[in-house]
Amino acid sequence: MPLRQIDLPITFRGPSNYRTKTLTFEVVGFHRTYHAILGRPFYAKFMAVPNYTYLKLKMSSPDRVITIGTSFEHAYECEVECYDHAAAIIASKELTDIRKEVTEEVPDPKRLTRSFEPVEGSKEVLIDLRSTEGKMVRIGTTLSFK
Repeated sequence: MPLRQIDLPITFRGPSNYRTKTLTFEVVGFHRTYHAILGRPFYAKFMAVPNYTYLKLKMSSPDRVITIGTSFEHAYECEVECYDHAAAIIASKELTDIRKEVTEEVPDPKRLTRSFEPVEGSKEVLIDLRSTEGKMVRIGTTLSFK
């Protein structure tokens, strides 16, 4: 749904050969790389003819035809920018959805903590034979030599 509409005077070309009309734009609240999308109302008001093959837009003026064009490289750069922007928006929305679904598990202090029990096939060995503290470590006896 559009937030509101705004009327802006749009002028094409320079002081010697120009065409000005007031267009009504609909303001929307979503993130896009485009600043404005010119569609059928624009073409009808300016009596403009778009040629998508050559990336040209032609319209009549008081002196001669006004031709507005761009290059394929610029069109490609705009497409890449639009793709990157869309990917960032989708990633941020997915991250927001994931954050809603995942609840952080808080450790329960009332839950009993289990100590490690010795496993079959292990034995206790002194860490330092010269030490009088008697510190022990458990090692597995069923490990292969590989």
